[in-house]
Amino acid sequence: MAGYKNLFKQTAIYGLATVLPRMFSFLLVPLYTKLLPKAEYGQVTVIFAYMIFFNVILAYGMETSFFRFYNKESDKKNVVETALISVFWSTIIFLASTLIFKNYLSEISGININYITYSIWILALDAFVIIPFSKLRANQKPIFYAIVKIGNVVVNLLLNLFFLFFLPKIVASNPDCFCETIYVENFQIGYIFISNIVASFITLALLSPDYFKVNWHFDFQLWKKMMRYGLPILVAGIAFAINEQFDKILLGKLLPPNIADAQVGVYSACYKLGLFMVLYRTAYTLGIEPFFFSHAANENAPQTYAKVTKYFVIFGSFILLVVIVFADIFKRIMIPNSTYWEAMKVVPLIILANFFLGIYTNLSVWYKLIDKTYIGAYISIIGAIITLLLNFWLIPVLGYYGSAIATIAAYGSMMFISYYLGKKQYPIPYEINAISAYLGISIVFSVISFYFFRENYFVGIGLIFVFLLYIYNNEKTLLLQIIKRKKK
Repeated sequence: MAGYKNLFKQTAIYGLATVLPRMFSFLLVPLYTKLLPKAEYGQVTVIFAYMIFFNVILAYGMETSFFRFYNKESDKKNVVETALISVFWSTIIFLASTLIFKNYLSEISGININYITYSIWILALDAFVIIPFSKLRANQKPIFYAIVKIGNVVVNLLLNLFFLFFLPKIVASNPDCFCETIYVENFQIGYIFISNIVASFITLALLSPDYFKVNWHFDFQLWKKMMRYGLPILVAGIAFAINEQFDKILLGKLLPPNIADAQVGVYSACYKLGLFMVLYRTAYTLGIEPFFFSHAANENAPQTYAKVTKYFVIFGSFILLVVIVFADIFKRIMIPNSTYWEAMKVVPLIILANFFLGIYTNLSVWYKLIDKTYIGAYISIIGAIITLLLNFWLIPVLGYYGSAIATIAAYGSMMFISYYLGKKQYPIPYEINAISAYLGISIVFSVISFYFFRENYFVGIGLIFVFLLYIYNNEKTLLLQIIKRKKK
């Protein structure tokens, strides 16, 4: 029980470090949708979608590899230094080469060269802190991790507000003030990237002591082992980026040019309502990955993983139902511009897709523990193929709704494939009947609420209450144990 308590504590702190930045970031959604035309918001979305791919490439699986070897090797300092040096020099090479060829990159992508330059710097600054952040997680320092993560987004948020909202008003009322020297008309997208650059630079400055504390000793033999472990994760990461982001890019390519950017903007705005499941999934993943590796040697590890997965499904099923019941309230808060609401029909699919991805994260522990990460790459590639095929097929027919269908099909397939392969390679005694029941009931109740009784909160809240009773009836023993421990 102590192990679970520590897991929940760290997950809560990592959750805070994830929830608050995401919440702060979502304060930018109404700002962007108010100040940017839908087409420009779509352009920003596409640029950041491309950046996700390069984030994965610049990490090249070293983060997960770091956790594996940090727990496996006796000389942990050697692991830190080797990983840090590897990512540092690969990032320097990326930075130099992309700046040299930025004109060519602008031509082939059709993206403004200034935005290309800003994106390159953001990617490099974020890559430099990959290992320092991983070290904080490995050393179980979630509080400092949370402070830095939250600080990054607060700076980014404040700068966005200043550049996009306050600066134009200041210059309009005081044209001779100092602020006039930094004001550029119709430069909203540029200001968004500049805000990100400043926030990323401050984050690097806070974590830079890690670079000064190392002896810059590079263990080539260890690096080769880490690369062999990490490269399949790179492939899986690229496939994951395709599943997560390529729909926005393809929408811009496959829809008629006169509506493409606007449709990407509408879809992306409503896609953001999947925030709550993304937050839950991301916070849990941050806490669970070190937990899985640190418990790998325990005799009862499979039973522990099974219980953790069951509890993840219980909480996730509850979140799924609550968010879908109150989706039309959340949209008024997060997307106050009603012209974006036309894409609301994708919200249940996106939330469920993210839940499937979270379950897949739990199920994927087996191939990481037996050092067969290439299997995860194969599974992710299958998901990426499904994503691409369905997007190419459905976007011309259904538009962004086709992209949502492709997303849920890809993540659902990955979840089932990982489960069936894991049963043979690393058997874990999952409570399949209980997990299926919780998931199935929450999906059925969500469908009833959203598609038959939408915005009828008497019915929706009633369904939530019934689901809570079902949870209590089945998990009563555990809940009573927790309550008794609290009283003591």
